[in-house]
Amino acid sequence: MTALSLLPEFPFDADGVLRMAAQSLFDVLAQASQGMMVVDRDHRIVWISDGYKRFLPALGFGDEAEFVGRRVEEVVPNTLLADVIETGRPILVDLLSNKAGTFLVSRLPLRNATGQVIGALGLVLLDQPETRMQPLISKFGRLQRELEEARRELAAEQVKNRRPKYSIASFIGASGAALEVKRQARRVAQSDATVLLLGETGTGKELLAHAIHSASPRAHKPLVSINIAAVPETLLEAEFFGVAPGAYTGADRKGRDGKFRLADGGTLFLDEIGDMPLALQAKLLRVLQEQELEPLGSNQVIQVDVRVIAATSRDLGAMVACGAFRADLFYRLNVLPLQVPPLRERADDIEALAEALLEDIARRGGMPARCLSPEALDLLMRQPWPGNIRQLRNVLEQAALMSDELLLQPSHFRQGLPGAVKDLRPQNATAAAAAEPTLPAAAGSEGNPALRPLPEQIEQLERQALAAALQATRGNKLAAARLLRISRASLYDKLAAYEAKV
Repeated sequence: MTALSLLPEFPFDADGVLRMAAQSLFDVLAQASQGMMVVDRDHRIVWISDGYKRFLPALGFGDEAEFVGRRVEEVVPNTLLADVIETGRPILVDLLSNKAGTFLVSRLPLRNATGQVIGALGLVLLDQPETRMQPLISKFGRLQRELEEARRELAAEQVKNRRPKYSIASFIGASGAALEVKRQARRVAQSDATVLLLGETGTGKELLAHAIHSASPRAHKPLVSINIAAVPETLLEAEFFGVAPGAYTGADRKGRDGKFRLADGGTLFLDEIGDMPLALQAKLLRVLQEQELEPLGSNQVIQVDVRVIAATSRDLGAMVACGAFRADLFYRLNVLPLQVPPLRERADDIEALAEALLEDIARRGGMPARCLSPEALDLLMRQPWPGNIRQLRNVLEQAALMSDELLLQPSHFRQGLPGAVKDLRPQNATAAAAAEPTLPAAAGSEGNPALRPLPEQIEQLERQALAAALQATRGNKLAAARLLRISRASLYDKLAAYEAKV
């Protein structure tokens, strides 16, 4: 007997066709599924398909008569058919587990012509889905793992792009002023308090901000920088606090995170803080005090955990006195002040700085590294350097690019330091000869050189090259090694070998 035989006959008008379609679909579902049941409004089972009968023994029933007529929640553990009847909402795909096994099921409400729920239909779509659907489950699991891995890599890449570029060791110098700055940087790095870097432009304040972050417990979190002087005043609020979706015409529909949100958990470096407009200073003060913000165009308060490092080349105290900078914000920023000395106060560091800068200039420009003669170094150490390290790099780069010489003399700085190069006359020949390093003469140099053994000629040529390099660099062995394109160790080995033959 089919489900169609349970329903009365009707004429084949339009309504009759629809009813026939419904009956046909009912039979198709009964035959295609592994089991089907119908329950009435009172949750009682009124019919089960032949396929469903094979589950009866596992449910504890000997035949259909014992099963049909019972309330479904009493005979089918964990069923949700009663919920479907009460809510009228279908559960299209679900997993059902009970003592009969695990099944992939579907539950649909049944309604009369007026839309009233009169019962529910339960279908067993698949028996033992964990076995039969294993390939699909495995594929889904693999895709899920790949998605999570891609998300982790993307997050790691975003953090990597905001990692500090410098450490405290990157602040070059062994002068007293430089050592004191590095000592203070290491000390403030261990705190979460706000740091204010003070100093002239070009002294290395941004480098120190990176160094403090890299030495802090937040080093594995993002370091986000913003140069306040470089951002138009009308865009600063959006840059700081972000924009809510659709906040204004032309805004990104998805919204945009501000620098505080991007730096959450890490450090935010505010360069040129003295250029911040007064109207924005009050909002910045609130974020620093409360560690919370509201994106532009939003009423939602967002908590952030950000350590702030600010820097300025301006006199904030004087700005406070004249009303150009809020006193309360100044006090909030000036918790851990760190004064960065100008280059003229650490002239002893110029040699090490020049060496590092010349190596970097050569690497970036793809050219041989230059070095300074003693006279050129003396010239640089006597300059006032109002532009500090940034100006020093500019002068060195100009000299390196405008000359083919590997050893830079004072004359090479004529353009970069106009007026500083005064006495460029050659040194007295007698004084130069007195300063010239000597090497032992090669044995057997008399006679026709062409008739001498080749190793002796090569040795004599190498001696002459070493002597010329040492003369050109006034005895500076490191500079001589660079001039000859050999290592300093090789230079020492060759000098020792020739001296041993005397």
